[in-house]
Order: sequence, then structure tokens, then C-alpha cells
Amino acid sequence: MSTPHNHGEPGDIARTVLMPGDPLRAKYIAETYLSHPVCFNTVRNMLGYTGEYQGKRISVMGSGMGIPSMGIYSYELYHFYGVENIIRIGSIGGIGENVALRDVIFAMSACTDSNYGSQFRLPGTFSPAADFSLLEKGVQAARKLHVPHHVGNVVTSDLFYGDYADSLKDWKKMGVLGVEMESAGLYMNAARAGKKALALFTVSDLPLTGEALSADERQTTFNQMMEIALEIAE
Repeated sequence: MSTPHNHGEPGDIARTVLMPGDPLRAKYIAETYLSHPVCFNTVRNMLGYTGEYQGKRISVMGSGMGIPSMGIYSYELYHFYGVENIIRIGSIGGIGENVALRDVIFAMSACTDSNYGSQFRLPGTFSPAADFSLLEKGVQAARKLHVPHHVGNVVTSDLFYGDYADSLKDWKKMGVLGVEMESAGLYMNAARAGKKALALFTVSDLPLTGEALSADERQTTFNQMMEIALEIAE
């Protein structure tokens, strides 16, 4: 059964899907790490592949940018394709104390300035959080691979070019580690579907200082994050 955004058929997609924002990064992961990868989706160039990694059947698919795009793809994977686990892998702007370029951040929870959660009509404010079993395995894998990492709160923003210049300083004073654009929506969809989700990131830039990795440095450093995600895929 295909959807408006995914031409995969039942059985084409594994129980665990790794989701980078960039579909070309999904292609890179499939071709670099997976044995016998098969492309199951090309709709809107949001590439998706399924293959094997160390005997485990794993899929990888792009999510696009922002909660609306992540919301569509994660919803369809959870509800129409039997996916149980989505592991978001992406870049993040580090803002927390002692967060450095190339570090890995695990999003234990995700603040947001988005209105996405209003659809659930809750009598309060929902706190989007990671699945602890995936989070615990991810931290253990980072330690095993000797990857510098942090665990804590991130902020999922709808804004890349915001009008309020000090917004990141305000999030920083609340102990937030970094800013990205998808994870809160993923965590909400996982909670509503009764499924699992985890987001982990490579720190690609430090927006409060202006430091940033080059394109080549990002590619090399992102491999560590990808390997952590592949290691913990169930």
C-alpha cells in the first residue's frame, strides 16, 4: 500500500528506520553501510532504502526539513508501514555550555516553538521525550566508540532565520544543548502511535560564536553518529 509520499509496499521497510534530513545522506548511508540496499521510495526525491547491517535488516530514509515534513514521513512509517523505531540522525547547532564542534548530542527531550502539539487537544503542555531503551543503548554505543557526547534537552524550532536575535541565548540559560528543526514532531508522533523514537546529532556549528565545520569535516564527523545509530538499531 503506497501513500501520497511513499511508494513502498508492505514489507519493503524494516522495523527500524534511520532518518537524516537530507535524502542524499540517506543514499550515502545505504551505499556505504548497508549490504544489498534496495531503494523503496523516490517520490519527491525523498529517497528511502532497505538493506542489512551486521545481519540486521535496517531502512534509511530522508525526512526533509522542519516538523511538517518530519511529521508526514514519520506518521506514514509508523501507521502504514509497521515501523516500530525511528532514529533521527542529523546536524545541530550547539548552544550549551561545554558543547563543542563534532560532539554528539542525544535529545533526551525536545522543547519547541512549534504549534504542532495543538492537534492533540491536550489540557496542558506535552513534553516530547525520547524512548529510554534507545537512548540508553545510544549512550552505551557512544562510550564504546569513544565519541564525545552530551545527553539532555534540545529545542526544535520552526525558524531558521528568526527575527528575535537573542532567542538562542534564552534557550541556553535553561540548559538547552542545541537547536534543530525536527525532533519534537518525531517524538510527538511516536508517543501518539505508541512507538519508539530517538534523535541524535552531530554538532555542525556553534551559532552563538560563529564557529562551523566545513562540508568535508561534516561528512567525516557525521560518520560517527551514523555508526552509533546503526549499532543500536533493533
